[in-house]
Amino acid sequence: MIVPKSAGVLRGTRGLATSAAARTSSVTLKALGLDSYNLGVYNGKWGGNGDVVESVNPATGEVLGAVQQASASDLDQTLAHASKAATVWRAVPAPKRGEIVRQMRNALFEKIEPLGRLVALEMGKILAEGVGEVQEYIDIADYAVGLSRMLNGQVVPSERPGHMMLEVWNPLGVVGVISAFNFPVAVYGWNSAVSLVCGNSVVWKGAPSTSLTSVAVTKILAQVLEANGLPGAICALATGGADIGRAIAEDKRVNLVSFTGSTGTGRNVATAVQQRFGKSLLELGGNSDII
Repeated sequence: MIVPKSAGVLRGTRGLATSAAARTSSVTLKALGLDSYNLGVYNGKWGGNGDVVESVNPATGEVLGAVQQASASDLDQTLAHASKAATVWRAVPAPKRGEIVRQMRNALFEKIEPLGRLVALEMGKILAEGVGEVQEYIDIADYAVGLSRMLNGQVVPSERPGHMMLEVWNPLGVVGVISAFNFPVAVYGWNSAVSLVCGNSVVWKGAPSTSLTSVAVTKILAQVLEANGLPGAICALATGGADIGRAIAEDKRVNLVSFTGSTGTGRNVATAVQQRFGKSLLELGGNSDII
């Protein structure tokens, strides 16, 4: 039979493909400052004392790398740093906050190819979609930069002679972003860019299955903040599972929780936030099935 010979050729071809994929993964991680093991908590400094979770390429089963997730104590410290950073950030004039977001936009653009490739490797979408997702973050950053010069209030006539009332929009404080696996860059970008120009610090918990992407994006943003002498906790990160997400929803220091995910979990998040009279922003749906 010639089947064994053909099978041998196929096995050899697959081995070459697997080897090439591993090289691609290694080059991608290196370009983004990632390694086989990475810390998954950032609040001005990198750390992490939770479980170590491996990120796996869903198409090949290849282990791309591992991330040390946040513990409850890590999250508590991160929220404390984010609250402190928010008081510094809100004092920065809105157009200058827009300038920082513009620099973040440029830094993301410089890494668009390797970051888009990481999204494809870790989440499983095609490369064009991975790169396109990073582009969505860049686009919303452009919008946010313009918005930073249009945060206008109203001048309202008063009943008292010689008086008028001024409407001034104030930052909320700390915004918590809990994003889903299917858009590991764009959803955070939509929330983060606008939150930042409005004067809020942001604490992000992405999906555990795309933790490498969360770390990579945060490294890019942290470099911009550090280069401008600003607290890194303005863009904080706490990777983790449902326990970290639940703690974010329940913590009074998080003034607004933005959650993207299933309807069932979103209902639980909304209930937890409402019980403490917080604000929530929900984008809910199913599991984004593909046939």
